Amino acid sequence: MNKKINWGILGLGKIANKFAHDLLLSNNANLHAVASRDIDKAKSFSESYKCSKYYGSYEELVKDPEIDIVYIATPHPFHFENTMLCLQNNKGVLCEKPMGMDTEQVNKMIQEAQSRNLFLMEGLWTRFIPATERLLEIIESGKIGNIEFIRADFGFQGDLNFESRLYSKKLGGGSLLDIGIYPIYLSLLTLGVPNKIRAIASMTETQVDNSCSILFNYKNGAISNLDSTIEYNTATEAFIYGTKGIIRLHQRFHHANKLTISVNGNQEIIDIPYLGNGYLHEIEEANNCLANGKTESPKHSLKNSLDLIATIDRIKEQIGLSY
Repeated sequence: MNKKINWGILGLGKIANKFAHDLLLSNNANLHAVASRDIDKAKSFSESYKCSKYYGSYEELVKDPEIDIVYIATPHPFHFENTMLCLQNNKGVLCEKPMGMDTEQVNKMIQEAQSRNLFLMEGLWTRFIPATERLLEIIESGKIGNIEFIRADFGFQGDLNFESRLYSKKLGGGSLLDIGIYPIYLSLLTLGVPNKIRAIASMTETQVDNSCSILFNYKNGAISNLDSTIEYNTATEAFIYGTKGIIRLHQRFHHANKLTISVNGNQEIIDIPYLGNGYLHEIEEANNCLANGKTESPKHSLKNSLDLIATIDRIKEQIGLSY
């Protein structure tokens, strides 16, 4: 890659710090500018990550002519307006998951990007983690046969602060959008969109889900049993059962660094570490796409993002969750 890709970061919370750390590890990228509604926060962030520019508004960031792509790290409900702001100012976008709050939003974001021939990708880092790449290779090889059953969970114990982002309806709180998206995505990645969905959930006093249990049925007979909770620390592992064997994605499966393959009573343990905090892999995917003139990633396409949010919408309807 001859020219380094100039990145901007919009929204400077916890995940933005992890992302910026990994951005500095890339030989193909430059952290050019960051923006926060708090100018002091933007200045401090820029100093921490050797960033040349900082802004006290998102509007200033997107008008910087040197930026090629913006990473959006704001809370879920702001992804749509922030992404549209970037696209309408001719900036490529890597938007943290979920890309939007519903299918309508994601459709509009995609249409805007395509009408301007701009790069757009959902920041679902799981797809680009080396262990996920190896998982797909193993499945494609036929080593475990045809997939019949998937079991995946993601849970941690929240602080029960109903004023926090995790529990706030206005900020897109609840387990489904925050962490339930990962078991759902694993099933879509390996089996595709389910034929039938059954879902139940328990709700907090703020009317977001604190636990959600989901069952996917597929036309070929395969089943996925998926759980998310912000009430308990669960194993946060995934098991993929095939007709010939089993693959275990070790804790935490959505950015696993170890796989165990069991076939005919024999176990093979594969250590596959990811680089940095794990975000470097999606950063390099975006860098490569931009360098090669691609407007979407072939690994996590815009259709994949649409399938994901449409599936989540089906689950939201069943559990009575709305934003």
